[in-house]
Amino acid sequence: MARHKALAGLALAAGSAAGAFLLRQRTARRIEKADIHFADGTMISLDPGNADGDALLELARTALRSARP
Repeated sequence: MARHKALAGLALAAGSAAGAFLLRQRTARRIEKADIHFADGTMISLDPGNADGDALLELARTALRSARP
């Protein structure tokens, strides 16, 4: 009987952890940024508010809109 209670408690804890993870994923703030990858393996991130990054993001949004049926 104690084994069943332990398994039930473990299942409840796992379910709670999974629920908390999924809730966090749904409510996390989505931040758009432009990542530029170079051939040598380096990368830079252009945060929102950066004029160059905002221009690239607008181009990307336009490309995505035109690619959708």
